[in-house]
Amino acid sequence: MRDTALTAFLERNGLEGASRYPLAGDASARRYERIVGSEKSLILMDAPPPENVTSFVVIARELTRRGYSAPEILAEDVDRGFLLLEDLGDDLFARLFESGTAETPLYRLAVDFLIDLAKTPPPSFLPAFSDDYVRAQNEMFLDFYVTDKLGEPVSGEPREFYQDIWENLLPRMRIGPEVMLLRDFHSENLLYLKDQEGLKSLGLLDFQDALRGPAAYDLVSLLQDARRDVDETMAAEMVYHYLDETGLDEADFRESFAILGTHRALRIMGIFSRLAQVEGKRRYLEMIPRMQQHLAGNLAHPVLTGLRNWLMLTVGEGKS
Repeated sequence: MRDTALTAFLERNGLEGASRYPLAGDASARRYERIVGSEKSLILMDAPPPENVTSFVVIARELTRRGYSAPEILAEDVDRGFLLLEDLGDDLFARLFESGTAETPLYRLAVDFLIDLAKTPPPSFLPAFSDDYVRAQNEMFLDFYVTDKLGEPVSGEPREFYQDIWENLLPRMRIGPEVMLLRDFHSENLLYLKDQEGLKSLGLLDFQDALRGPAAYDLVSLLQDARRDVDETMAAEMVYHYLDETGLDEADFRESFAILGTHRALRIMGIFSRLAQVEGKRRYLEMIPRMQQHLAGNLAHPVLTGLRNWLMLTVGEGKS
């Protein structure tokens, strides 16, 4: 049934005889293909319900309106979850780094984008990076990662203590103006477009889950990558660069950065554990040690002493 609908979608767009090549996907149900027709290549996004491509379409057009390089939407069937997108190429940051491309200029380009993005208020249509959202994501860490480590669900006082600790942290992570968060802002979702200049040379992918929230989140996502090691000295330089250009208070921003980095590490560890346990995607477990290292680094901030102690007592983790 879905194959028939996809064939009809391609036929409606004059691509019935085009060659199709699968591309690497992500942790979701979405899949991607490169479609090579008579003129130029396109990217097919196939996102079966309950995936919702509407947010991708709306956010892509918002990013383009702001002068950034998101893929142009060339055709859409939002009810069935089919999109034809502009093909921005294969020069993912992660792939370029593997081939020996210097890291610092590309990371600086990405940070310059975040600095520029923060100059304009986020669109009001974006969902909020709310306290309830953070609570729900933090619970996933308990329900999958910690439960798997302990061999039983976390309940009673340990769970209540964990929740209370986060209630004290939530207001302290919101430093500076609210910005547009792309959320999955890392080396496998960023492209270098060598035929463009300035910020337009940064190609943007996988932003359909964008929110509006605290500025430090996407910087954490970039510099505390789950999929590759980022040079610590360069990462420190990028934080200073962000602070210099935005004028945010350094102590407050670093506190927010540590809290958001901790939240993100716990969230990803929970998600990767769920993918392994529920969907059998065990390859994601290989990335958990890197997230444990990021977690330990963030927990070194004094504001997170209570959470660090909880993690040490409950699962024996959190010490750098």
